[in-house]
Amino acid sequence: MKTEFILKTYLPQLFRHPLAKNALALYAVQIANYIFPLITIPYLTRILRPEGWGLVIFAQSFAIWLSLILEYGFNLSATRDISRNRLDLCHISQIVEGVMGAKSLLLLGTVLVTLVAGTATPLFRQYPDYLWLAWLSAIAQGLNPLWYFQGLERLYQPAILSVAARFLSVILIFILIRDAGDGWMVLALHAGAGFFATVISIIWMYREVPFRWPLFSQAINALRMGWSMFFFCSTVSLYTTANAFILGFFVPPALVGLYGGAEKISKSVLSLLNPISQALYPRMNHLVANDSKRAANLAYLSLLFMGGLGFILSALIIVTAPTIVKILLGPGFEGSIPVLRLLSLLIPLIALSNVLGIQWMVPLGLDRTFNIIIMTAGLINLALAFLFAPRFGPMGMGEAVVLSETFVTSSMFLVLWKKKLNPFGGIKNES
Repeated sequence: MKTEFILKTYLPQLFRHPLAKNALALYAVQIANYIFPLITIPYLTRILRPEGWGLVIFAQSFAIWLSLILEYGFNLSATRDISRNRLDLCHISQIVEGVMGAKSLLLLGTVLVTLVAGTATPLFRQYPDYLWLAWLSAIAQGLNPLWYFQGLERLYQPAILSVAARFLSVILIFILIRDAGDGWMVLALHAGAGFFATVISIIWMYREVPFRWPLFSQAINALRMGWSMFFFCSTVSLYTTANAFILGFFVPPALVGLYGGAEKISKSVLSLLNPISQALYPRMNHLVANDSKRAANLAYLSLLFMGGLGFILSALIIVTAPTIVKILLGPGFEGSIPVLRLLSLLIPLIALSNVLGIQWMVPLGLDRTFNIIIMTAGLINLALAFLFAPRFGPMGMGEAVVLSETFVTSSMFLVLWKKKLNPFGGIKNES
């Protein structure tokens, strides 16, 4: 009876809480961005084979990295500003004007980067259609105003839209892609789905915020305010999103496909933790500014939950890796098994570093120290990649990534411990 009373009384309240509602909405976005593509992997790897699949992975890795230029860390900096001023419509309007103006300038930058990549990258010189489809995918992702809705903790509508668009692209992949030369269509369909969701989301945003052409000074100010978070996002990409792209400089597309298959699977599992993190971020910023004790308690609980869940997921992948690869990737991808086991170690490491860094150090204003750690890790990963990847291929790239993330997590904990701000010690002092 007591259990039934708790379920009837507290469970509805839990799901009506903004934090829970936004976590559920972000889970829907993660399903659209990671789980839906995971559904297509068994089909695409068997149709495109390792070489064709490797080309898709290579282009997608570049697209994700390029989209970071357009996002410019606004999913962190603008979300933080909106969450702290959510009752001031005039201030929110100024934030929107500045961010959209900044993105207009950054769009020109992506064109220049793409032209350079097309000249400097042998695979893109050979397959220029993959290059420009990757650019379109980057634009579709980078212009999405999810940061606006996340800052207001009102993500339900954008989440449903994202799910619908991605689901349509999944259906079209099964209908349209029929042979090994159709890899370009994967990029085209993802770009189309992204543009649909982005355009509708922008329309929704401007129904709530008056549209005004941003001033150049506003755009520059937004770039200046978001610089630290962009610095973080761009450097962290050196050991997260750009790995398949980096690997493509040293090994044939088929080996990129082996690494990319394992990376896709590990990231899909890791995505199960992302909605919790994204939902916590605006709430943590709000609490740090208004109730430090509750903020410390939330950081402590997040660290226990995220870290524990990360270790469980990692152990499951290590044990079941051969079965996962056999089902999802199919024949010819047996070389992905050890890579997948290695990359599974990233799940608990990233879960812990996310809480220590994004959820705790950034709201506390330790942006500079945070960025130094991330920048150092990016340089370590790049150096190890150039050292390991030509010699050991996909496994060498995986080793570089895991070592870099280990550095990040341990460094963040040591910094917080020395400053007497680590969540475990902080809670003890509060009690």
